[in-house]
Order: sequence, then C-alpha cells, then structure tokens
Amino acid sequence: MKFWKKLVCVLICIGIVLLFPDGKAEATTNDSIREKEAEIAEAKKEVESLKSSLTDVEKLKKELEQSKSDLNAYVTQLDTQLNSIQAKIDEYTNLIAEKEREIEITTEELNAAIARQEEQYAAMKTRIKFMYEQGDALYMELIFSATSLSDTLNKADYVEALSAYDRAQLDEYVQTRELIALCKEELESEKEVLNEAKLAVEAEEKAVSDLISEKEAQIVSVSSDISTKEAAIKEYEDMIASENAEIAALEKAVAEEKARLAAENAKARIYDGGMFTWPCPGYKRISDDYGNRMHPTLGIEKFHNGLDMAAASGTPILAAYDGDVVAAAYSSSMGNYIMIDHGGGLYTIYMHSSALYVSKGQSVSKGQTIAAVGSTGRSTGPHLHFGVRLNGNYVSPWNYLK
Repeated sequence: MKFWKKLVCVLICIGIVLLFPDGKAEATTNDSIREKEAEIAEAKKEVESLKSSLTDVEKLKKELEQSKSDLNAYVTQLDTQLNSIQAKIDEYTNLIAEKEREIEITTEELNAAIARQEEQYAAMKTRIKFMYEQGDALYMELIFSATSLSDTLNKADYVEALSAYDRAQLDEYVQTRELIALCKEELESEKEVLNEAKLAVEAEEKAVSDLISEKEAQIVSVSSDISTKEAAIKEYEDMIASENAEIAALEKAVAEEKARLAAENAKARIYDGGMFTWPCPGYKRISDDYGNRMHPTLGIEKFHNGLDMAAASGTPILAAYDGDVVAAAYSSSMGNYIMIDHGGGLYTIYMHSSALYVSKGQSVSKGQTIAAVGSTGRSTGPHLHFGVRLNGNYVSPWNYLK
C-alpha cells in the first residue's frame, strides 16, 4: 500500500512536468484571453463604423439639384455617387463573408474551450476525491519515510510540487472559464457586426434604387421638356453619334496597333468562329431587342444597336468570348462600359455597368467575370446593354449567341 501511494505521488509529479512545462498552458490561455478582449473591442468599433457610414440619399439629391440643367453633367455626377455606393456594397458584402468565417472559427474555439473545461473539471474531481480519502497522511508518510536529510528534502520537493500542481490546475480552470465567457461575448459581437453589415447592404441597395429612380425621372423629364419632338430626336441622335464616334475611335486605334504589329511580324489575335457564351448568366429576358424599336421616352421608332438584358444590379457580366480589353471606361451615355477585341474586326461592348473588374490592355477568357450589372449612363433601370460590332458596324448579337 505504501509503495502504491509513493508511486502515485511520483506519477503525479511527472505529470506536472508533462502537463505544465514552464507554465506554457497558463501562458497560452492568458494569450487567448487577451486576444479575445482585443477582438471584442474591434468588433464594437466595426458596428459603430457601419452605423455612421451609411449614404445620406436626401443630401445627395440636394447636391445633384445644381446639375439638373445639364443632363450629361447630372448623369455623370449621379453615376459617380452610384459607383461610390456600389463600392460600399461590395465592401459590406466582403465583410459579411469575413464575419461568417470568423463566427465559424469562434464557435470552434468556444467548443474546444468547453471540452477543455470539462476535462479539467473531471481531473479536479478525481484529484479532490483522492486528497479527501488520503488526507494529510500521504504527505506525512512521505516525509517520515525519508532515510536521510537529502531524501527528506527531495520528498519535501514532491509535496511542494503536488501543491503547485493543484494551484496550477485551479488557475487554469478559472482561466478557461474566463476564456469561455469571452468566446461567447465575441461570438455575440461578431453576430452583431454581421447583422449590422446585412442591414447596411439593404440600406445601400435602397439608396441605389432611389438614385436610379431619380435619374429615370430626370431623363424622362428632360425628354418631355424639350420644346419640340424634332429637338428631342436630335438630342438622342447626337448622343448615339457621340457613342459611335467614341467606339469608332477605339476601333481605329486598335487597327493601327494591329498594323504596327503586322509590320513587326507579331502575331495578332484571330477570331476562330466559335459561339459566344451568354454574357449575363441566369437572366434571359430581353427588355429591348436588337433592331428597330419604339423608343421608351421619345415615342418614335429608332434603331437599337444591341440587346438589353434585364438583370439585378450587381449581377456578374461575363466576357462573351476570348479577347483583349481595348476600353474599360466611363461616358455619360454608355456609363461604365467595356469593349473587347476578339480579332478579325469583331468586338463586343458591355454598357451601364455598376462596376468594372478588368482594365484596358488585359486579355480575358470566354466566361470570365469582367463587370457587374448596373444603371450608369443614359439608363433608366439596371440592365446590360450588349452590342456586337463587325468591321466598324453594329450587327445582331443573335448571330453569335448560343
């Protein structure tokens, strides 16, 4: 029996060294507690930042009043605001994804801390039961069974080690409980940030909708305020002519660059005749087809040079085919637009985007996301205007789409 008790003491002392080398377990828990406290403080700051950074739509409308006399200036200024709001929406959307990941990680940390607490509690119960049954007799037996002064000192060290082990176990248990409480608090803070970010996205999307409605009303108003139908038609034709001139200038620049490359025996892109992918996946409704149509605000039949694909703001826009980006820019009529050279005089154009994800000079692949649907430029609602040009003229996109 005495031998068994001594063996238990020795094993416990060995366990102290294995379980708590240089106090590392205690230090790790303390580090985790400090880290959680910092993360909770940061989450609270994020919530306040989200609440204070929402777009003031009414203030923007008042600022826009001054430019209503010049429709192009008005559209350009409003689109600048739409771009800014869309950037906020993208930022908040990324924050939502980030917080969802952090909530998963914190939940895992909480579950691990609870499991560790349960293990510690079970170990402490076993230890307390053992000490209750043995009392002080175990320590006395260790001391009085010593055969020399050196042995007595060694056994006194064992007794001290056992006491230190008990204190360390209790301290670690208390710290684990504190860590669990902080994990729960951080989880609630992260959920609050997540909910606030979702509310912010809703508020900013409403701001976008309000501003687009404001622009639509202004475009219709200007069209109806023009004194004669002839003047309104001329204003529209001038806008289309300006668009075509901008596109033609880009095509000319590309042709000159290709001529230069040919002179240098460099390989130019060649269209291989493949069919295009649908540039606005998930949205097949055509709100305005290619060809002659009744103009929505002028009330007369005019030629429409592309397909208008009705889609929600932010919907991905895909490159219809492999090519090189020759323009990724903004104009007051086309809004944010992209033009892609596919070789052989064939180009595709994507207008009215809320955001552009590629830049001039970049090569893109068929099906690559290049922009997001929006309502910038002379647009009265979110859609993609998709145009195809061949050898300097608009042609029907249906000739190339699946």
